[in-house]
Amino acid sequence: MLGFEIDLWDYITFLSLFIIGLGLVAALVLLAGLPGKIAIARKHPDAEAVNIMGWAGFLAVVPWIQAFIWAFKPTDIIDIRRFPAEERKAIDIEIARLKGEEPDSPQPPAEASASASATPAAAEQPTQPGQHDPEHGGKA
Repeated sequence: MLGFEIDLWDYITFLSLFIIGLGLVAALVLLAGLPGKIAIARKHPDAEAVNIMGWAGFLAVVPWIQAFIWAFKPTDIIDIRRFPAEERKAIDIEIARLKGEEPDSPQPPAEASASASATPAAAEQPTQPGQHDPEHGGKA
């Protein structure tokens, strides 16, 4: 087409450029996901946000740098909505979800499980009007 023949060395050159291109793409993918992987490994409470910011901010560079720094931010948090043990359990469940693992199911309160196991038949059958309800001392 252009007046020269494509020989074996040209094909080797094309193959090497293709392999180098694949390596660069793989390196960019690993680098873009790095803040999220670090945040998940450190059990960061905002690991999902760090992961999204790492991917979305990769082309603009500055948000990716902020996500990278945020992934290493100390994760001692005080949330007034929950006690520290409950917050730690909630973070562990979220991290397990982000890792793709089965999160540990939260334990039900002791009073709810005790009352449910004490009267399983009463919970299954609703009381009709006019029937005798021994739990509540008379008719329902």
